[in-house]
Amino acid sequence: MKRTSWLVVAWTMLVASAVGQSIPQELWGKWIIRRELPASTISCWSDEEAKAILGSEIEYTAESFRWKSSIEKHATAISVIVTADQFHDENSGKGANSSQVSFGQLGIQKEAARQVTIKHGLAVAMGATSEIPGEAVLLKSRNAIVFSVCNVYFEARRALSPRSGGLIGPVGTSA
Repeated sequence: MKRTSWLVVAWTMLVASAVGQSIPQELWGKWIIRRELPASTISCWSDEEAKAILGSEIEYTAESFRWKSSIEKHATAISVIVTADQFHDENSGKGANSSQVSFGQLGIQKEAARQVTIKHGLAVAMGATSEIPGEAVLLKSRNAIVFSVCNVYFEARRALSPRSGGLIGPVGTSA
């Protein structure tokens, strides 16, 4: 009986965590895609395609997600904690010549990080992929996020406020 109760609790927690919720406050604000990160991956993008998104802006609010002019006003999010080993296993190939990516390559110096996946209905054609920059991110720090498009990894930094020169934090306040 105890085992059955434990399984019911575990299943309920799993289902509850998979249900979309509002976008976490840590992401709210504007982010600028600053640089490509040196991961050992095989990509479907050329250097030209990767460089084309540098400098573009991603914006998150409690219920919206925007990249360039593509806006999803009713976005939800799923947030989970991933370990460095789990991330590597889920995002790297199994063969000797396969893509390999690690927290270390991405500059994440922690054993675990929050991964947020935005659920949306946007359809943006970007060459060989339908991925949208910023739809699935790792929170690297309060002011840096990491994401990939077509297996190319990027870092985005929180945007500076034009008025104060400070970082734009949650709900437009200085971070």
